[in-house]
Amino acid sequence: MSIFGKIKDAIFGRKSADAGARPQIPAGMDGGPPAGTATGTVANAPAPTVQPTEQVDVEAVLKDIATSKGNPDLNYKTSIVDFMKLQGLDSSLDNRKELATELGYTGATDGSAEMNIWLHKAVMRELAKNGGKVPASMTD
Repeated sequence: MSIFGKIKDAIFGRKSADAGARPQIPAGMDGGPPAGTATGTVANAPAPTVQPTEQVDVEAVLKDIATSKGNPDLNYKTSIVDFMKLQGLDSSLDNRKELATELGYTGATDGSAEMNIWLHKAVMRELAKNGGKVPASMTD
């Protein structure tokens, strides 16, 4: 899996993990399948309602991760290294170089401040493209 894929899963996966933990409502009860249908079978299950894609508040997710891990002081809002550390990803130069290649960085991949700032903003822009709500201060 790509490094950006791991980042995306860490951010968006938290939302889907909560949704999957909900108990199934028995047949015949409010919100459950109609009585007399076999639960868990695709053939008798009502078609899922398509709802507009709900944006994930990236800043709130990151804050929650920082709080739950006891790392509220990491500078994840501007530092790609702290952002990756917060998610438990290897923030080594080699991994940042790989991420830079994935996201199309064309400058020198020497770990410079320029590269790291570009990476952070590029990651935030990509998260926004993939359904994340990211404050402008983290993308510009």
